[in-house]
Amino acid sequence: MTKGTLFLIPSPLGNEDVENVIPAGALAIVRWLTAFIVEEVKTARRYLRQAGVKTDFSNIRFFTYNEHSEQTDVRPVIDFLMSGHDVGLLSEAGMPCVADPGGGMVQEAHRNGIRVIPLTGPSSILLALIASGFNGQNFAFNGYLPVNRNERHRALKELERKAYRDNQTQIFIETPYRNHAIFQAIMQACHPETMLCIACDLTLETEFISTLSVDEWKKNPPDINKRPAVFLIYK
Repeated sequence: MTKGTLFLIPSPLGNEDVENVIPAGALAIVRWLTAFIVEEVKTARRYLRQAGVKTDFSNIRFFTYNEHSEQTDVRPVIDFLMSGHDVGLLSEAGMPCVADPGGGMVQEAHRNGIRVIPLTGPSSILLALIASGFNGQNFAFNGYLPVNRNERHRALKELERKAYRDNQTQIFIETPYRNHAIFQAIMQACHPETMLCIACDLTLETEFISTLSVDEWKKNPPDINKRPAVFLIYK
């Protein structure tokens, strides 16, 4: 029996028009798929309707897979794919498997010889990188930094050292309601001449992207409270 294909499906970074940020080819695939791996069924249904899916949801199969899932939750999806059904792995925002729990599902698909096809869509990390003016040939995405104040301070100092030592752009993100805390931590931990790019609300009408030195940021603190943001440090 021919195995199914696992499609990695991007979604918008906010409430913008789906057709403005997701290519037509990707949307066409989304519209004919009848099975999806999702983090939350409610938000997935909303996105599918915005993407133009007309199928009754009673005829669409949803597999829930998120940060609370166990490895055993992967098996039903793999069995479904092995039986010849195509499945879409849907991200809550942006690209799947980047700061996203879907990586384990993709890894298991490869172990079972299932074809994996990534579809094109918005990535806040790459959009921020190319708009920062920083090194786009040598960069590292560090995910979320520690919440503990002392550990976060040490992490920022180490990222700054890497930026200078390795000529490497350091990228990280934070939960939107902690943006003020991470901004203040950067101001305290990094040297005044270190460059910092803050990219907020990417692809939205309220998009904000600015690159300044830490010293300049101290004089012009941004309004980024509760706004999805990407932070980049460079020399």
